[in-house]
Amino acid sequence: MNPKDAAKAAIDKLEGAADITVPGVPGPAPATLEEPTTPKPPLPPKPDQGAPATGTATGAPTGAPPTARAQQSAYLTNATGTRLRDTDHSLKAGSRGPTLLQDHHLREKITHFDHERIPERVVHARGAGAHGVFEGYGTATSVSMAGVFAKGKETPVFVRFSTVLGSRGSADTVRDTRGFATKFYTDEGNWDLVANNIPVFFIQDGIKFPDVIHAGKPHPDREIPQAQSAHDTFWDFVSLHTEAQHHTMWNMSDRGIPRSYRMMEGFGVHTFRCMNAEGGTSLVKFHWKPKLGVHSLTWEEAQMIGGIDPDFHRRDLYDAIEAGAYPEWELGVQVFPDEPDQMFAGIDLLDPTKIVPEEIAPVQPIGKLTLNANPTNFFAEVEQIAFHVGHLVPGIDVTDDPLLQTRLFSYVDTQLSRLGGPNYNQIPVNRPHVPTNDMFRDGFHQHAVHSGVAPYKPNSMDGGCPFAAGTDLSEEQTRAFVEAAVTVAEATKVRENPASYDDHYSQVRQFWLSMTPVEKEHIIRAYTFELGKCYEQAVKERQLQSLANIDPVLCQEVATGLGLPAPEPTIPLQDLEPSPALSQIKGPFPPDGRMIGIVVDPDGDLGGVDALRRSIHEAGMVPLLFGPHGGMIDGMPVQRTFATGRSVEVDVLLLAGAPKPAPDALAARDDKAGAPGSAALDPRVALLVQECYRHAKVIGAWGDGVNALAGAGVSIDEPGVITGDTPVEVFGTVSEEMGFHRVWDRFPTAV
Repeated sequence: MNPKDAAKAAIDKLEGAADITVPGVPGPAPATLEEPTTPKPPLPPKPDQGAPATGTATGAPTGAPPTARAQQSAYLTNATGTRLRDTDHSLKAGSRGPTLLQDHHLREKITHFDHERIPERVVHARGAGAHGVFEGYGTATSVSMAGVFAKGKETPVFVRFSTVLGSRGSADTVRDTRGFATKFYTDEGNWDLVANNIPVFFIQDGIKFPDVIHAGKPHPDREIPQAQSAHDTFWDFVSLHTEAQHHTMWNMSDRGIPRSYRMMEGFGVHTFRCMNAEGGTSLVKFHWKPKLGVHSLTWEEAQMIGGIDPDFHRRDLYDAIEAGAYPEWELGVQVFPDEPDQMFAGIDLLDPTKIVPEEIAPVQPIGKLTLNANPTNFFAEVEQIAFHVGHLVPGIDVTDDPLLQTRLFSYVDTQLSRLGGPNYNQIPVNRPHVPTNDMFRDGFHQHAVHSGVAPYKPNSMDGGCPFAAGTDLSEEQTRAFVEAAVTVAEATKVRENPASYDDHYSQVRQFWLSMTPVEKEHIIRAYTFELGKCYEQAVKERQLQSLANIDPVLCQEVATGLGLPAPEPTIPLQDLEPSPALSQIKGPFPPDGRMIGIVVDPDGDLGGVDALRRSIHEAGMVPLLFGPHGGMIDGMPVQRTFATGRSVEVDVLLLAGAPKPAPDALAARDDKAGAPGSAALDPRVALLVQECYRHAKVIGAWGDGVNALAGAGVSIDEPGVITGDTPVEVFGTVSEEMGFHRVWDRFPTAV
């Protein structure tokens, strides 16, 4: 069935159905106008929420429901369970007298508040997370014996997405690298795949990590700018430490500002060593491929969203899960022979600033990740989750990548400080789902009540328990983690990189040559903007030299924007084969979770609009009705008014009418009302249409909605502007177009 017929069939099916629910409901029950006074037990979680498994600190299942850790009493109590009669007034010596030291409730309440915030992560402080499940395809058994990859095996997971540079209060849509960290609660222990949305790193050796972060973070004297790299210290570092140029190019591309976490690739960055049940080893790189394709925001959209909704990415993730549009990714691997030189096609597999193009080493799918439950408590789960690249399971091992080697130390060290001691793996969201007996004792925040008298090996006092596991790799139930038997050659102690690490430009040039003209324009804009924010002229000139060593056109265009001469390259330019996999302009992709804005006119023809809304909802998308006022229009709830709505909230815009200026369309009341346009059209609608057009979004119109296009100065002959006689006809064509995310032909290019 073609999209037009499918849309009509869905509309026919849904005529007269109950109204739809737009995601974003804050609680499990609607609020009452008056404060409730009749004692009731705590409400259950919302249907979209999950929680960590309720095992004990040592891995024993309790059989308790997920709500067992939630509040239990209908009455307010202190931390030790004593019911309280008042939490609004401190205990004083008379109503106007001083507060008394004996007010234990006051001191307990304030002390806990003073310590609510654990030290935030130095990097990845701003994040969002969700529960899900990973299903193995059974296609990786020849590469890894890890049980998580077995065919049909379902493993609970928790995923945390994050920006790198910003603090917890920063905006979601800054230009930055994103973290994509996944904790697999496998039957063989926890495995953490601590990935990024960019496959290369700024540095080759972990000893440089403090340097790159100190350079990228806000300047220490003023603590600005926040969550961005458009400043002198960042560009000073990367122009001097040129191994960072590859990551920088990715960051200056559209990859630096994802449309959504749901539309973001993930990469394990490092090369890992996998072992199968026969003891054979391979080198692998892990990739997450989003079901919805890889899409990004335009720079203007990102700036607008930063002011309109700084929580845009986390809201998008949580709303999609609540709406049942569960985000999905396939986990894939690039597999390489485990040769002594650890090279492939001339590429050093231990260099974290290099990729292996997918055209010469295809990504082979080995499983699917689905996120299907939001956190119940953000702090307990998203903030307290602790990832570590050394959390491995049998069948997955590390390599000698010098960045990875440093991360094996730094993650443990960080958690000791951030989570207050060595027992952070006993926090519910971090606990493994298998029995543990680690012989660790005591320490801050010890949740386990250890028995026995002999936490040492060997012992006879505790009957010899715990015992070492077996080394038979084929016996999944008892096998232990076994490090791959890699030969370590005799060598002199040095502080240096191998010669293969010296090439800092060829793959950066390959990335540039793999981009389409539209993507190249966006890269030029990004470099020009970021370097234009630098104060020091020497920093700009030095980075231009790096751009000259990447591509003369890129260098010249950025230099022109900066008003500086373009230098000549200092090295020969290498023309590697372009890699089409690096471009984001592909499709079509599924429409799941897309936001569809529908502009309506209360005085116009609303025929078919309600059925259209239901059709959109049935197809796994979210319809947002835009109207001149809140409340209801023709029995339909308005989600956005012309005053509160903005183009960046929608992926597609549909025009069901051409509403005249509403009573609040006054520049004194709404700055957007000062937008130019036809006097017969509300200026906020004109701006909505113009922004969607400028950002190359698909626009559909029928009936009087076609007049709205004219009033906004948008021609019906432009690419991606769809008109027709009925909502069904228009949305059928719109459905075909929006699978490509944007109407790329609408972007102007000059390179």
